[in-house]
Formats: sequence, structure tokens, C-alpha cells
Amino acid sequence: MRIYGPNGTALASAPTAARRSAGGKFSVSEQETPRGTSGTATLRSVSSLDALIALQGVEDPTERKKRSVAKGRNALDVLDSLKVALLDGSVDQSTLARLKVAAEGLTDESGDPGLDAVLGEIDLRVAVELAKAGVR
Repeated sequence: MRIYGPNGTALASAPTAARRSAGGKFSVSEQETPRGTSGTATLRSVSSLDALIALQGVEDPTERKKRSVAKGRNALDVLDSLKVALLDGSVDQSTLARLKVAAEGLTDESGDPGLDAVLGEIDLRVAVELAKAGVR
């Protein structure tokens, strides 16, 4: 069954008139002054790009709180694994290294005074455990 229409094969086989007249020559114009480019369009695109980058840098307070809560939970998890390792008598350097990494983001402000106080206490406990282990 053949279908004839805008997407049919009969229209695709007919060459266009532009392809038939390919006998033109290439020449460079004698014009000495170059064409002027639009500098304002470039500035507008750069300024809009800067605005988009600036908007990406704006931090949502709820995202900051979520990130702080996640950092606190991570530090508590590492402290818990350190507690288990101390009870087993198998404290290794990887647990202490994880604890040191977990302590890095605890002092950032979350915007919530209660959460900041809890994170400060977690940071203090992490610092005490690192000091007992002799890690600086």
C-alpha cells in the first residue's frame, strides 16, 4: 500500500530548483570596512548569565537547615560507630578519619538557634573524641 502526501516518497524524489542552479561563482567583496557586530546583544547575554549564576548562589533557608541536619546525623552515626569500636577494642584509623571529616561542617550556621546549639554540642563531643585519640 502506497501513501501519497506531504511525507510521501513522490515529493521526496523531486529535486529543488536551488540544487539545479549551482553554477554561481564565489567572490570576496571589495568593501574595506568590516561589518559592525552588535556588542549590546553580547552584553545582555553575559549579564543574564551572571544573573542566573547569582540566583543559583542564593541559598534557601530550608535547604541550609536540611544540610545542617544531615551533617549532624552523619557525625552522630560516626560517633556511634566509634563507640562500638571502642567497646570491641578495635578502633581503627579509618573511623577516626571519618570522624574528623564529619566535624568539618558542624560549625556552619543553619539559621535555627536550637539546631545550631545541638550542632555545637555534637561538634564539642567530636572534638573531645578526636583529642582522646590524639588526632589533630
